[in-house]
Amino acid sequence: MNMAMSVKPAGQQEVDKDWWRGAVIYQIYPRSYQDSNGDGVGDLSGIIHRLPHIASLGVDAIWISPFFRSPMLDFGYDVSDYRDIDPLFGTLGDFDALISRAHDLGLKVMIDLVLSHTSDQHVWFQESRSSRDNPKSDWYVWADAKPDGTPPNNWLSIFGGSAWEWDGERQQYFLHNFLKEQPDLNLHNMDVQDALLDVARFWLDRGVDGFRLDTINFYFADKELRDNPPLAPELRNDSIAPAVNPYNWQEHLYDKNQPENLEFLKRFRALMEEYPAITSVGEVGDAQIGMQIQAEYTSGGDKVHMCYAFEFLAPDQPSGNRVSAVLKKFSEVVSEGWACWAFSNHDVVRHSSRWNLGEAAQRVYAGLLLSLRGSVCLYQGEELGLTEAYVSYEELQDPYGIRFWPKFKGRDGCRTPIPWSPDGPNGGFTDGKPWLPVAMEHLGNAVSIQDCDDRSMLAFYREMIAFRKAHPALVKGTFEMVQAEADIVSFIRTEQDGERVFCAFNLSNTAQPIRVPDGAWRQDMAAPFQAVVNDKGVTLPPYQAYFAQEDR
Repeated sequence: MNMAMSVKPAGQQEVDKDWWRGAVIYQIYPRSYQDSNGDGVGDLSGIIHRLPHIASLGVDAIWISPFFRSPMLDFGYDVSDYRDIDPLFGTLGDFDALISRAHDLGLKVMIDLVLSHTSDQHVWFQESRSSRDNPKSDWYVWADAKPDGTPPNNWLSIFGGSAWEWDGERQQYFLHNFLKEQPDLNLHNMDVQDALLDVARFWLDRGVDGFRLDTINFYFADKELRDNPPLAPELRNDSIAPAVNPYNWQEHLYDKNQPENLEFLKRFRALMEEYPAITSVGEVGDAQIGMQIQAEYTSGGDKVHMCYAFEFLAPDQPSGNRVSAVLKKFSEVVSEGWACWAFSNHDVVRHSSRWNLGEAAQRVYAGLLLSLRGSVCLYQGEELGLTEAYVSYEELQDPYGIRFWPKFKGRDGCRTPIPWSPDGPNGGFTDGKPWLPVAMEHLGNAVSIQDCDDRSMLAFYREMIAFRKAHPALVKGTFEMVQAEADIVSFIRTEQDGERVFCAFNLSNTAQPIRVPDGAWRQDMAAPFQAVVNDKGVTLPPYQAYFAQEDR
């Protein structure tokens, strides 16, 4: 029998409720991490087998993308049963074993909760669509057609086309911000909120340490279903949806970002506070007012702990000026909140390819990411220096890419399996046919090769994460910008009543002199970078960084 893992009341043990602040979180896309049974799809047993690799990086936590029961039309983000594991990934017993092993290795476990929508195969939706007067009839967002039979308003789906789908059984439209098989829940209904909180409690009782909350700003839609206004062309931004998608042509005033969400997030936080040391990071998907939403959702200490920022997931490589502008705006707008920064994830082109970075450039940007004020998410394979893989149309799995091919090739290129060894065509990922092809160019980056090379990208990530953890100022310290130019960015991180660390980064392929602030600064030789320091000052070779501590 699979028994939920017990959780001691907070008063019975000493815990660090603030562990998440400055944490390094490693994202696992389970389908592509490690297959343990030869069916070509990664699973929980495979993750357990590879947890020592993750622990060797020195990260604080893992975030596992969805593994719930699902028809897999959006690969787990279309949930048909929140309280069970899809057989592709294993069993609840496997999940309990994963929790236990991760905790033994000192890793916290965060899971991806998808609360804004379900699969159309979920029993809630099946009941809701059966009539207009059943007990769950308003658990989803339903609306009558306009007199001419067209959808209730002009809202668009992120995956293309109208956000409304006609249901012949109920003779109404239902809202879907993503695939038409992903109907949106109606969180204006308190019974829906209660049901979702019960889902969170189920996983908290099994021992999870936190949640990544998918599309957190989509939980509520405008009760009046008002049309979104058009967005001026010069304001359009393709950081949320690809440029080929007219979703970017609207100002999304009414289909998301509704004020009622704040009270639900307070209810969610109150539930988390019943447990010893739980955290949450909300994914805010908005190209216009994302920081404002982050500020609202993380203020006051009674909503989510931090929000997942999109500013560095954008297509354009961030210059020193851009980094400075983002951090300045964040400090002004999200003054009370805490950021969670990332360069790559399962939804965007890997940043090594997106920004056309060579190995040296990848390293300096990783050093920058791991020096910013905030928590950090690393996406699987980032530590290996993986590039975006090419996936042919015939091998494509992502419905998003299939819809907009070839202008937008979808998300499969960043989701191809992890190469564990250079042996065979599947890189140690599976003995069967992988659900997505293993990129041949990735085999040379395999873990087994890099493990034996103290100059490898993997070794660099281990060193840089260890360097970060050795300096409390880099984990939780304050932030002060010193210099920001196109090719240079530098700042000081300061621990309260403690150390001060000066960090400088050359983001270009030419040597750059840097301005060291006044004071007695001593170069920290433990940092995995090289700088030229002499009587004339400090010069950074191409794609290098300089770290120094202030003698006090």
